[in-house]
Amino acid sequence: MRRRELLKAAAAGTGLWVAGPHVASAGESAVTNAETDVLVIGGGTAGTVAAIQSGRAGARTMLVDMLGQLGGTTTVGGVSYPGLFHAWGKQVIAGIGWELVRKAVELDGGTMPDFATPPPPRHHSRHQVRVNGPLYAALAEEAVLAAGVELAYYELPLAIEQTDSGWLVDLVGKGQRRRVRCRQLIDCTGGADVVGMIGLPRLREETTQPGTMIFELGNYNLADLDAKLIQQRYEEAMREGRLRPGDYAHSHGQFINFLAGKGCNAEHVFGADSSTSATKTQANITGRSSVLRLLRFIRTLPGCENARLVRMMTETAVRETYRIQGETLITVDDYTSGRRFDDAVCNAFYPVDLHDEKGVEPKALQPGTVPTIPLRALVPKGSRNLLVAGRSVSSDRLANSALRVQASCMAMGQAAGAAAALAVQNRCSPLDVSFKSLKGLLIQHAALVP
Repeated sequence: MRRRELLKAAAAGTGLWVAGPHVASAGESAVTNAETDVLVIGGGTAGTVAAIQSGRAGARTMLVDMLGQLGGTTTVGGVSYPGLFHAWGKQVIAGIGWELVRKAVELDGGTMPDFATPPPPRHHSRHQVRVNGPLYAALAEEAVLAAGVELAYYELPLAIEQTDSGWLVDLVGKGQRRRVRCRQLIDCTGGADVVGMIGLPRLREETTQPGTMIFELGNYNLADLDAKLIQQRYEEAMREGRLRPGDYAHSHGQFINFLAGKGCNAEHVFGADSSTSATKTQANITGRSSVLRLLRFIRTLPGCENARLVRMMTETAVRETYRIQGETLITVDDYTSGRRFDDAVCNAFYPVDLHDEKGVEPKALQPGTVPTIPLRALVPKGSRNLLVAGRSVSSDRLANSALRVQASCMAMGQAAGAAAALAVQNRCSPLDVSFKSLKGLLIQHAALVP
């Protein structure tokens, strides 16, 4: 008797059926239904704050992210120095994002910069707050859950359909699919992915800014550093292809500063693009390959033979993909002049910071200038029941190079979460919400509104 027949016979007396392995098809995953007031797609810098604000304002809220932790660029990307919250000796951005940053610093035993003294031009990094990335992710998750938000990791939208009362969103994750009906939708994907799926117009440059892979090298001794020898070997490595443009430095001088610990361990990843899984895969491969080239080269230098890779982020941090075409577009003139929009929901502060193949030359704002962000720049043109927060805010390229930083994205996220919650309460679209009520809710939750 064959083995399968023997097992069937043995099971017959017990009423059991023993069969061979079952091969499931993709279509067999049951689709479950869910309902929420506010659905936030993307748990990065802006999305985390948007979900917390929405939940604290009393709206049923769900936060969906394709990764396994919150924080985005601050955590997975390793840019664990969010800013800027202060300008010209005073705080201009506060609220929920600042609350999380402050808690992360306190619990880690860290210290805050001296915000009372404005840094000199091109030294804005002195006011960036250093946080422990994993700790920030844990605190953000704690705050999300405490706000009553339903948190869904490892899921992403598969299809989106507009309804009379909101949206119907199909989510797919490992081993499951579900259909979520929501009244308000907030796109915090960083690249306006949801807006693109819906078919609304997006803006993008032909050539985007490079991304950054952040890492840390250690265990090398620079006591015998010979700048002339370093320059010679650096140039040889570039000619021979053992180093490539973007492998940390744009010149041997920058590379020597890097070795001497005068700069962060990071390099530009040219062509980094997170708009599709394929381009994101390539950005990560390119970033890790660059780190390997650097490590192998550094180990050929005197005093660096035992250099080692101490840590490397799991993803290349991407600066730029798509932006929305909103009801208002923030121009670089709006930004650098500190234009105060009639519907400004938050401040922003950072130098114009466009990265290219030559590096970056930040352009500081004039003393006293504090830009603002209007609600209409968070609303895709012609849409209803839809908001966007984060680096895909409606803006031109130069304005966006400053608006994309974490503090501004946190402020945008809080404004979007508040507007969505009020829209649910009043059964209207975000632009129909009373601006007085929106401003009052933000102030109630410690935000600074222009």
